[in-house]
Amino acid sequence: MSSVKLGFIGTGVMGTGVMGTGIIKNFLKNGQEVVVFNRTQAHAQPVIEAGATWAESPHAVAAQCDIVLSMVGFPQDVETIYFGSDGILAGARKGALLIDMTTSTPTLAKKIAAKAAEKGLQAVDAPVSGGDIGAKNGTLTIMVGGDKTLLSRLQQLFAPIAASVNYFGPAGSGQHAKMANQIMIAGTMTGLTEMLVYAKAAGLDLDETLKVVGGGAGANWSLSNYGPRILQGDYTPGFFAKHFLKDLRIALDEADNMHLQLPATQLAKQLYEQMVNTGKGNLGTQGLITMNDRWDQA
Repeated sequence: MSSVKLGFIGTGVMGTGVMGTGIIKNFLKNGQEVVVFNRTQAHAQPVIEAGATWAESPHAVAAQCDIVLSMVGFPQDVETIYFGSDGILAGARKGALLIDMTTSTPTLAKKIAAKAAEKGLQAVDAPVSGGDIGAKNGTLTIMVGGDKTLLSRLQQLFAPIAASVNYFGPAGSGQHAKMANQIMIAGTMTGLTEMLVYAKAAGLDLDETLKVVGGGAGANWSLSNYGPRILQGDYTPGFFAKHFLKDLRIALDEADNMHLQLPATQLAKQLYEQMVNTGKGNLGTQGLITMNDRWDQA
């Protein structure tokens, strides 16, 4: 796979920032040639210095690459980079493989796949889980929707960045799997933050509490990875609160389409809405704890 030229497109910090930088650097370490575009070139400077090549637009990336990866912030960003006059679909080579790694809507994933097929291209949705730590360490979990015959190729491609690559069904299925993942995280993040607020109010040693809870039935990824950050007062984003709110809104919209009621997820969405509305959307998801008045009390 090292002889294949990869394109990586982002807009803002999601593209070549929190997640993209780790992903791109791992591809580069594996000997992959990578061409990048980002809405703000300065955000791409760390990966350019690491060996990536800059292109002036999504069209310019797609015109010179066999495989084009995208990871942007919101579904409207995906629309722009794929369907714009200077976008991926306008510039892609015949036979190219297009991979959207953004957490976006299943409906948009299906739209991209259909338009790609019309142009003699292949497209899959492949959102990821694992945050900045997984991106840096090459241990992401990737959820794929699209043509199943592409799975072995994708597993080989993603080997430098992922611990597992999982196929869920036709176009849009990867996004549905990511929604299931985010619904679960809604519970672990609210549980983590309220557990710490409770333990602090009860006068417990918080490091010991994390150790004990994390060693029993309450163990989960959010606790292990974000609990220590909270205790250090570190709310830098492994995943932005504003993007998590976007994900929860998508999940609840899709649930509504399936006539499902998800009251706990609805409450989590309301909590993150409050956080974002107070200007804290650029904090990590663990920053939710700052919304509890009791947390900052001595």
